[in-house]
Amino acid sequence: MSKTPLRTALALFAMLAAAACASSRSLDESFSDIAGNADLKGILFTDRTHDYGDIDITLYEGRLMLTGAMRTETGRAKLIENAWKADGVDQVIDEVIVGERTSFGQGLADTRIDQTLKAKLIADGDVVSTRYKVAVSRGTVYLIGAARTEEELKEAVSLARTIGGVDRVVSYVAVGAPDDPQ
Repeated sequence: MSKTPLRTALALFAMLAAAACASSRSLDESFSDIAGNADLKGILFTDRTHDYGDIDITLYEGRLMLTGAMRTETGRAKLIENAWKADGVDQVIDEVIVGERTSFGQGLADTRIDQTLKAKLIADGDVVSTRYKVAVSRGTVYLIGAARTEEELKEAVSLARTIGGVDRVVSYVAVGAPDDPQ
């Protein structure tokens, strides 16, 4: 192995470790989620029976949230079956709809909502943004994570609701997690 790929791999590992340390989660939890996410993507990539291109995978401390659209109920069922095969998945949250793929325009709108909400969560002093993961599908914002208090969760949901184009907010955020040392 040449020095350049090794340095690149070490730099990537350092960035992942720094990101994991910056959150309230342990390194083990963060790396377990990264590994589980990669494992599921590999499983879906090798399963050529269905098109999983409109599916978003969000994994937080073993809780896997699936959002997006599948063309058929059979495809949706196979997606759920595959989700349980991934390492580190303790729970599967199915928010997948059966229908047509998300349009290009809606995809752009969802991306704008996603980026706007992430920026608002970071900027808000009452919310620890690293405790939340966000997925947006067809104007619906899905939150998963671990809020310190009910008030913090209400603030995060309120921030999402203020963004133009948001039709509804669905929360899978656990409340009452141990306080951050931050």
